[in-house]
Amino acid sequence: MCNLKTLYVTLLSGCLLMSSHTVSGQQNAAPSGQLPILGWYSIPANQTTVARYQELKEAGITCSFTFFTESKDVEKALDIAGQVGIKLIISCPALKTNTAATVKRFMKHPALAGYFLTDEPAPKDFDSLAQWVKAIRDIDDAHFCYINLLPNYADMHQLGVKDYRDYVRQFIEKVPVKLLTFDYYPIVGDTIRDSWYENLEIFSDEARKAGKPFWAFALTTAHASYPVPTPAQLRMQMFSNLAYGAQGVEYFTYWTPVSKTWDFHKGPLTADGKRTEVYDRMKALNGKIKMLSGVFLGATLVSVAHTGDQIPSGTQRLTTLPTPIRKLSTTGSGAVVSFLKKGKFDFMVVVNRNFKRSMQLMLDADAKVERVMNDGTLVPANSYHYPLSILPGDMVVYRWVD
Repeated sequence: MCNLKTLYVTLLSGCLLMSSHTVSGQQNAAPSGQLPILGWYSIPANQTTVARYQELKEAGITCSFTFFTESKDVEKALDIAGQVGIKLIISCPALKTNTAATVKRFMKHPALAGYFLTDEPAPKDFDSLAQWVKAIRDIDDAHFCYINLLPNYADMHQLGVKDYRDYVRQFIEKVPVKLLTFDYYPIVGDTIRDSWYENLEIFSDEARKAGKPFWAFALTTAHASYPVPTPAQLRMQMFSNLAYGAQGVEYFTYWTPVSKTWDFHKGPLTADGKRTEVYDRMKALNGKIKMLSGVFLGATLVSVAHTGDQIPSGTQRLTTLPTPIRKLSTTGSGAVVSFLKKGKFDFMVVVNRNFKRSMQLMLDADAKVERVMNDGTLVPANSYHYPLSILPGDMVVYRWVD
């Protein structure tokens, strides 16, 4: 398997904002790098201004994706985004109808992150998508091609193969993208879809086998039975993604779409460009993700398991712990517990799976185990009294040297 951090810096440098976080007198666990944070369905062409892109950046978004109809609109957006320090995944009809000329036109723009090809393709389209990806990579292999895959709750007609793992595996085998991504919106009404963690299990596993990084979503724009997300719901989605090894996170959507099919409402920005409370919730969450990016960026997932009286379908129960962790238990619905490796450091991430209620964490650990705080600073894990209360949907991170 290739080193994910090296791959990421090489392929996705367009989406990374390199930074350094230090607090006087304290060691910091996240000294460099930021995970890409994508705003999907972002600023419309007629709103391409420095003020709008600055607003996007202030929300913690590092990478933007918008459907453009004209190449000139792409060029204008790249120029404006570049002034602000945002990168773009570009999309316009000419990328399909006149691929070579369009790639050559934009490939050297410093604000370019990658090329959007399609969303939620069926297996019957994989061969043609492979040809399109190869055509782009023959000209520009420095930027990535973005193709977002279906979730596992898509019906068999959509998947077109025997099961979801086969769908993901066939895509990886046939389409030579460097980055994998899928969407899944787990919160319906006030419950969590049963198959969400199984989707993360499969996608993370197949990405790891292929040696490719993956990105994953949280839903920010309400529609149908999908609610306006609370801070806890956003936390649970994003932190679960990170616990499963996601190397980038995505929001659907940034700007609220207008649709005759779906009653989209209360996205971070409304259809007429006004902020909602979701903008502030997303911004606050992105602030934490930024400060902890050095934990996750380039880290390799070693294992992931679950606690609780009942664990999600398709997942494994936590039965063994690494040597520095003598005891771990939780109350309530249970937790995602993942172990990540990055250089000489090992990390343990514990996510409260319940977005409604706090969880109690019992931990007995060696003296060398440190807790990574929300600002990236480190304190001894044993300096805390246990049980430790974990807010709904929140996570705690621990680190030690192997």
